[in-house]
Amino acid sequence: MEIIHQDNGQKGAFVLKDGDSTAGEVSYVWAGDKRVILDRTHVEREYGGQGLGKKLVDAVAGFARDKEIKIVPRCSYAEALFNKSSSYDDVKSV
Repeated sequence: MEIIHQDNGQKGAFVLKDGDSTAGEVSYVWAGDKRVILDRTHVEREYGGQGLGKKLVDAVAGFARDKEIKIVPRCSYAEALFNKSSSYDDVKSV
């Protein structure tokens, strides 16, 4: 499996591909130059229970660290991860 990053300057996504199939995706919307709003995390049912949602959120966190931007976690899954682990504190927008 591989994660592909797509970004058009207004919105973006990290898409988890399993060959030709899409296993999951996390999407975001830019909110200025230094913040993204993470608005949706989705993993296909047949890929559930493998930690792939967390892997996708971690990809967004890595992107945020590289670009020195902050994340506003608006989807319930990402929000729960951010609240459960301090490992996202450096990228979480307050």
